Amino acid sequence: MTACCCAFSPSLQERRDIENAARRKTFVVPFPIATAGAPILQSDRTGPSDLCHTAHESYRAVVEDPNNPNPYAPFASERDWKVGMWAKTRGPGSTAFTELLAIEEVAQRLALSYKHTRGLDQIIDKQLPPARPRFERYEIVVAGEAFEVFFRDVLQCVEALYGDPDFIGLLLLVPERHYTDSNKTSRVYFDMNTGQWWWATQKQLEKDKPGATVIPIIISSDKTQLTLIGNKSAYPVYMTLGNLPKDIRCKPSRRGQILLAYLPTSRLQHIKNKAARRRTLANLFHACMGRVLAPLASASVTGMKLASGDGLVRRGHPILATYVGDYPEQLLVTGCKTGECPKCPIDRNDVGESTDTSRPLRDLDKILRAISAIDEGPRAFTRACAEAGIKPICRPFWADLPYTDIYLAITPDVLHQLYQGVLKHLVSWLHAAFGTEEIDARCRRMPLNHNLRHFGKGISTMSRITGKEHQDIGRILLGLVVGLELPDGRSALRLVRATWAVLNFLYYAQYSTHTTETLRLLDETLVVFHDNKGIFVELGIRTHFHLPKLHSLDHYRRSIELFGTTDNYDTQYSERLHIDFTKDAYRATNHKDEFAQMTIWLERKEKMQRHERYVQWCLTQTGSSGPNRIKMTRYPSVRAVKITSIPTDYGAQFFRDALTRFIAQRNCPEFTPQQIERESARVFLPFQAIPTYHKIKFWVPDPHICAAPGTQICDVIHVRPAHKGKYGDMLPGRFDTALVRDTRANAQHGIHGLQVAQVRIVFKIPKKAVPLLFPKLSEEARPYGHLAYVEWFSPFTHPEPDHCMYQVSRDLGGGGERTGSIIAVDDLERSCHLFPDFGPIAPREWTSSTVLDLCPSFYVNPYVDRHMFKLIF
Repeated sequence: MTACCCAFSPSLQERRDIENAARRKTFVVPFPIATAGAPILQSDRTGPSDLCHTAHESYRAVVEDPNNPNPYAPFASERDWKVGMWAKTRGPGSTAFTELLAIEEVAQRLALSYKHTRGLDQIIDKQLPPARPRFERYEIVVAGEAFEVFFRDVLQCVEALYGDPDFIGLLLLVPERHYTDSNKTSRVYFDMNTGQWWWATQKQLEKDKPGATVIPIIISSDKTQLTLIGNKSAYPVYMTLGNLPKDIRCKPSRRGQILLAYLPTSRLQHIKNKAARRRTLANLFHACMGRVLAPLASASVTGMKLASGDGLVRRGHPILATYVGDYPEQLLVTGCKTGECPKCPIDRNDVGESTDTSRPLRDLDKILRAISAIDEGPRAFTRACAEAGIKPICRPFWADLPYTDIYLAITPDVLHQLYQGVLKHLVSWLHAAFGTEEIDARCRRMPLNHNLRHFGKGISTMSRITGKEHQDIGRILLGLVVGLELPDGRSALRLVRATWAVLNFLYYAQYSTHTTETLRLLDETLVVFHDNKGIFVELGIRTHFHLPKLHSLDHYRRSIELFGTTDNYDTQYSERLHIDFTKDAYRATNHKDEFAQMTIWLERKEKMQRHERYVQWCLTQTGSSGPNRIKMTRYPSVRAVKITSIPTDYGAQFFRDALTRFIAQRNCPEFTPQQIERESARVFLPFQAIPTYHKIKFWVPDPHICAAPGTQICDVIHVRPAHKGKYGDMLPGRFDTALVRDTRANAQHGIHGLQVAQVRIVFKIPKKAVPLLFPKLSEEARPYGHLAYVEWFSPFTHPEPDHCMYQVSRDLGGGGERTGSIIAVDDLERSCHLFPDFGPIAPREWTSSTVLDLCPSFYVNPYVDRHMFKLIF
């Protein structure tokens, strides 16, 4: 087949080769110095207690009575422990729990060792060892005013995360270089230890102090509202380690993140001068962060003894590697001014006008010299900072941290820069170009899909759109603009290409594994956008593109090469932590001196979670091996559907013929099509009804081999006839489309080994009838599993040149009827979504439930999720 290529994108074959290279096993080059990340020799240990005591064994020595083994100790029994765990992690507030236990005989009948919340708290406080460091309350004085900051010792937090027994055998201890081939021509990046920063830092440490283990510190901070009404807010600072694989850090349930501090949230309204207020707020932030991170200054150079959960001790060097935050937070951390780039010294009038991914970063040495001018007086200090391009901050917290370049440490922010930034702007520009009426009409007529939100009222009337909602809009955005015409008759091709470029950049930026070639694709899509963005100026929608969030896309490639893929430092994870570490904690207080109560609540919860892990270890509980790829309900949705009613209820017009043909093919695989037709006419079905299933659940793994095994996407195919809702109204049927894998021996690989089909019914042949219908097959080969009747669409040919999407239409037989057949459910690869080819104006008689039957042609949506984007090319 001749590969077709879009005029503004790499050839189809080129991208196929690039994507396939990322799916092969990598060639690993280990760090050349053997002492890097090595455990400390036994002779260097402080004493016999350091030998082979795992974290769980040390914990047992504290909580368990050797004369009376009890895995739940200090709790009296399993029930005693589970009720306490529920009360502290899932249950109501303290007062409600006390009132529950005060009900007559409740505590006695449950045989609890505590009679109220205070008694449970005493057990937790006095008998459970600290899971993570205690919070300290510290007073910071800035501009003559005192502020309180609650924080933990950062080095103790490093010890707690590094030594957590849940991470035994998972810690990343030495840098590695991964390549797609043995010639080492294409580098592979995924976890942080595959990036260039770790390798360079390890090299420097081995030169200064051999035998080092790099401990990359990842800090994130962001203000968040605590109340729905009012302005009560919190300023949490979170910390994690780059030694933890990214698939652990991204899941709150794995407890790979730790709350490091609550910073002051004062707005300093008593300072009337706005410039003075901003300077004071910046100095307050840096003074607080300087106090919190001060221990890193010496520990980064000299190192500290760190014991992992298996008892091995290494000399770790905790180094601030990355700082995660949104644009205002990045400006606050780096001392840059609004409208400027926090990483490079580009002029604010050039921001966003063009793309250049090789721009040099800000000169850290120059900025440190300007900061040191504070000893020369206020005027000289202000002038030196202005010449260096930063605000006059008395002492930035990062100025004294060795091996840290804050302008390297600022990382991409997918949530705010892409979803809430460039994509948000693009949606508003498209509304201005095409108008809202037609775009909303297309939204209402999109076919349904489990992974997509259906915008039944359109998208133009939405307000306060969240990042998740922008993500949902992005998944259908290209389908909304393809075929639309501009009001003045001008070609919309450049608008479509600009939209394509933004969406492709967004998906490339979130790859869980990158290679040198996929990073090149990332840069090329950015060039395509800049080449086509002028259409918005010509239409009068924009006068300039001086958008810092647009300019920030230039720095994605460098950050990925330095610190691994963007899921190592995604702000979406820290946003999610607000719920567990801040909002839930605030709700558990009486809202008076709340931060003191919040820290105590969090410490108790962490102790209970740590004890839960210990109890599981004592009971030798192990995790499951992971879900199967396809999961069906245990019982059918309908136990018996008459075969005669299937064509009308499910729309499977030729179900009986397809089933007899399937039986003939399985019994006689060597027959020709003509012989199969004759054989199928002889098949007698010994049943009149079949059980049917209305849902197929998939677990779709990431196709990149370097992605974590647990990185899977939940996908569902709905196959449901029209039925009455709970209020008695008639709900239309829903029959999703799917990608079907060609299982023949000579089948093609990749996209051309798949075909789109609409699933009409999922069923099982009655178990008693299987031996009668397939007498020649062995017991193992007989189709006892789930089957599906599908109606086919045309095969994939080549993508359309204007937007690189594949076009498909109904596969009609010689008589103009839809072709259908029976397949095994296991042959379904996953669900897929189709964009209707609306033309200039979407027919108003179409609906989301009828468009698949009424529309003559479709485009396969590659933006359903990240897996589909990698699959459809």
